Amino acid sequence: MKVRHHVSLRRNDLSISRALRDWWTSRSAPPLPLSFHIRLISASASGWASPGRTALRLASREWELASWSTDQIAARERFSFWREVIGESVFNVSAEQPSGDFRARISARNFGELRIAAFTASGHELVRTRKQAERKPENSYLISLPIAGRSHARQGEQELTIEANEISIIDGQKPFRIAYPDNIDRVIAVMPHAVLDQRAPWLRSRVPHRIAADAPFADLARQHLLQFAGGAPGLSQSAAGMLAENLANLLALASAPDRAPNRHRPDVQLEALLAYCRRNLHDADLSPSVVATHLGISVRTLHLRFQMLGESFGRWLLARRLEACSKALLDPHQMISGVSEIAYRSGFNDLSHFNRSFRCRFGMSPRAWRAQAKAII
Repeated sequence: MKVRHHVSLRRNDLSISRALRDWWTSRSAPPLPLSFHIRLISASASGWASPGRTALRLASREWELASWSTDQIAARERFSFWREVIGESVFNVSAEQPSGDFRARISARNFGELRIAAFTASGHELVRTRKQAERKPENSYLISLPIAGRSHARQGEQELTIEANEISIIDGQKPFRIAYPDNIDRVIAVMPHAVLDQRAPWLRSRVPHRIAADAPFADLARQHLLQFAGGAPGLSQSAAGMLAENLANLLALASAPDRAPNRHRPDVQLEALLAYCRRNLHDADLSPSVVATHLGISVRTLHLRFQMLGESFGRWLLARRLEACSKALLDPHQMISGVSEIAYRSGFNDLSHFNRSFRCRFGMSPRAWRAQAKAII
């Protein structure tokens, strides 16, 4: 069930800071002031967790999306409005040094303990002072992915310059300053310390931390952040919980200081295994020994990690290849490719085996699957 709310109140009807802070941290918040659009999406699936580790718990009642913009605010009031929205309420920071004609837009969503915001804005600075850190401790990491625009981050004695598509990690519990000299477009995730510290304990002493755009696993971490920023459409809450766990694992892998996968926790090892296999589905020679050798683990350990998924390496690989083929057969841009070409491109080297497996999985032959799609088009 989907419920839409449009709330339009005078600026002084409620404290913007209090109302937004309550909305960001609570499920029983009062209505938001001004002309905010809120989408409440009901979901009944339970959150996903694994025994023996800190998981990102997803509330089972509702997900919320809110968007704010300076578009309808008078020019002289825009930065004050932005300071209250993002500074006092969302990240508990101070906004400073605005550009001349300041404009900004932000949308935010809670995925249980994981908070996601995507915003575009004119140049300015965000500062978390020592008093703010003491007054309202934030036991979380601030994970930032710039889509466009450069930023400069300072925390303690460390300074970083972050370019587009790089990921930065800042300790939200400590004072920091982030400068955006030009227009920016970025995604921010707020992740609890406990979730990331268990997977990447080295980050406690290495913040602020920059993950290069071409670092191993950085591309997958970016995809996860962008999927959350887009609202994770079509995902159940349990699936979103798994996606959040995957994001934590990928950040651990991408930020590891020359740490071999065989030294990571079992769930982080599994994420590394799956990431490598997904990137190499096309390789017909992909096998347990090839993957294990690449990641520096034993074949026995590899099979134990796949047991965490409740299936074998072979079944998982076959399922992913069949899914890739089914999507390619329906893709209008690949209609000129023959069925056999698509099968070989997805890692199959035996057409008889491919046809039998496809029919068993989808209840029809690959040609019938494609013909059905053409008939619909």
